[in-house]
Amino acid sequence: MTQTWAIFLEAYRNLNSKKLFWLVLSLSVLVVVAVACIGINEKGLKAAFWQIDNDVVNTKQMPPDQFYKMIFVQVGIGIWLSWLATILAVISTAGIFPDLLTSGSIDLFVSKPISRLRLFITEYAAGLLFVALQVTIFSAACFLVIGLRGGVWEPGLFLAVPIMVCFFSYLFSVSSLLGVVTRSTVAALLLTLLFWFFVWAVGTTENTLLMFKTMQKRGVDFAAVQAEANANKQKTADKPKTLDTPEHPAEAQPADKPKTPDTHQHPAEAQPADKPKTDAAGDSNDSPALDIAHRIVYGVKTVLPKTTETIALLERSLMRFAKLPQQPPGPQTKQMQAAQLEFVEIIHGRSIAWVVGTSLGFEVFVLFWAAVFFCRRDY
Repeated sequence: MTQTWAIFLEAYRNLNSKKLFWLVLSLSVLVVVAVACIGINEKGLKAAFWQIDNDVVNTKQMPPDQFYKMIFVQVGIGIWLSWLATILAVISTAGIFPDLLTSGSIDLFVSKPISRLRLFITEYAAGLLFVALQVTIFSAACFLVIGLRGGVWEPGLFLAVPIMVCFFSYLFSVSSLLGVVTRSTVAALLLTLLFWFFVWAVGTTENTLLMFKTMQKRGVDFAAVQAEANANKQKTADKPKTLDTPEHPAEAQPADKPKTPDTHQHPAEAQPADKPKTDAAGDSNDSPALDIAHRIVYGVKTVLPKTTETIALLERSLMRFAKLPQQPPGPQTKQMQAAQLEFVEIIHGRSIAWVVGTSLGFEVFVLFWAAVFFCRRDY
């Protein structure tokens, strides 16, 4: 046990000596300070000394604690922890095994009565500790900001620690294998980032295909959806013109009257507009190509780590524990709303065993081969 602890401390000192730990920690503190400088009042937002009036984001529409919780979910998790901090963590830990193998330290360790497997596991645990400390400090700082600025102490924020460490371990296992095989920090870093992009692309493709399947099943008219989106853009562009209508109420009334009777005077014409959607729903089962493509991508996704889904588990957990409201959908057709609700139900219905269990299975498989190469290689 003493030898393992000594190796663990040595690995941590090596990480600390690169100053990357303090760099990432400093950036995390800057993110928290930036969030703390943003306030909310009855008029809108207040950034340091500047008042930004907003009719949507203010204390009349949203209490302060909910405002800071939403920032933590969308900025703290969605941008900082999920992407920027993870990239910095991959950069910081990519050299653990290459530096150990090329600096001559491995000769000193293997000359002592300690197994190579224990050495490998200890070095791997040191890399995970690096991330665990970073996320813990960031979560604690956000916990204080929400408590002091929002007036609510939310311990559910610390769920970010185990979930983010689990998320990072998927990538770190790949980085460890590549570092042992190539003995190059640059190669391990670049190939790990490339693998992360590949996993993200597979996950995004599967979600897109699933959404198209759901839309076909619900009979969504893609042309109608596009036309409605264009109409919404046109309404937004015409808003300044409608501001003049109160000055001329007599002129505005005749412009609206012809539109109202047309929709009621021709019910027979409105009926065929819904019929193609019903027919599309009936023909939704006749899409073997889309179904086959989705099954193939879903199968590939199953054996790969689910980085996006793991982060989504954290966001859903915080929404539940912190009692955050879901984002309301925009103006859409009934078929499109039904398709989106079914899509969300399918995504949320995927069990933790599938999201985390299969991802950890991939990690164990990768670590097994990394340990094999590490233990059997001549140094």
